[in-house]
Amino acid sequence: QVQLVESGGDLVRAGGSLRLSCEVSVNIFAIDVIGWYRQAPGKQRELVADITSGGSTNYADSVKGRFTISRDNTIKTVYLQMNSLRPEDTAAYYCNAKLILDRRSPPQYYWGHGTQVTVSS
Repeated sequence: QVQLVESGGDLVRAGGSLRLSCEVSVNIFAIDVIGWYRQAPGKQRELVADITSGGSTNYADSVKGRFTISRDNTIKTVYLQMNSLRPEDTAAYYCNAKLILDRRSPPQYYWGHGTQVTVSS
């Protein structure tokens, strides 16, 4: 069973940094796009950043210049380095990946269970 295993969420003061990790738990054929979404209480889930298999990145305007997404395909892991954190970054952060399980399968999307990031003022 495919799982996206997230880690790195924590309580941090404004201006601090955190690094989130998300690992694909099983061997698969390929990872297409993989990235991070977040959802704050009472708000819709929103894209934070994603990265393609070719290394192209996409960021929400609110995190540009502060967050950096990267991936290590050898260990099937994506990272989100978050610097200069603000109270408004407080949310549950979810990993999302478009995976190709084997050569004959179409791509499918998977979600992690989320990791909580809380930024105090």
